[in-house]
Amino acid sequence: MSDAAAGNVQGGLTEQQKRDNLIRLAFAGRAERYEEFCKAIRDVVPPGTTVVLRGSAITGTRWKDGAPFDADGPATSDLDLTLVGSDVLHFFKLSGFYVPGVHSRPMGEEDPDIAPALLPLRERLMAIVHRPVNIQASREIVLQFRGDLLDQAYLILLQT
Repeated sequence: MSDAAAGNVQGGLTEQQKRDNLIRLAFAGRAERYEEFCKAIRDVVPPGTTVVLRGSAITGTRWKDGAPFDADGPATSDLDLTLVGSDVLHFFKLSGFYVPGVHSRPMGEEDPDIAPALLPLRERLMAIVHRPVNIQASREIVLQFRGDLLDQAYLILLQT
C-alpha cells in the first residue's frame, strides 16, 4: 500500500487506523495471526477477488448500537468477511442470495449450508481468531455503494 493510500480516509478512518483496530481487536495485537488469516483466505479464493472486512472489528464499535467490540464478553463479536468479485459468487447456492448473482447472505452459524465449499475456510479462520467468522460475497457495485456512497468502513485485506 502506498503512503498516499494509507492516509486516505474512508468510513471515518484511515487504512492504517482500520488495520491497527483489526489487529488489536480481532487478533489480540498479534500481526502474525492477521497474516495467517490472510494467507488462509488467499489459498482458497480465485484470482481477481478482493477480500474486505467490515464491521466493529474495523471501527471498534457496533453500527447498530455503538457498543464496543466484544461488549458482550471475550470473543463474542464476529468478523464480517466479504469476498468481492464475480467468480466468488459461484461459492453460494441460489438460495444464499439477497440479490441473486450480486449480493449473498452471510454464510455463518445461521446459514452454514448456503456455501458448502467455504465451510473449511470458515472453520480455519475461526480457529485462527477464536471467534465467529461470517463470509459473504458481492459484486464490486455493492462494495462501492456501501463504502463510497454510505461511507461504511471496510478494510481491504487482500486482492488476488
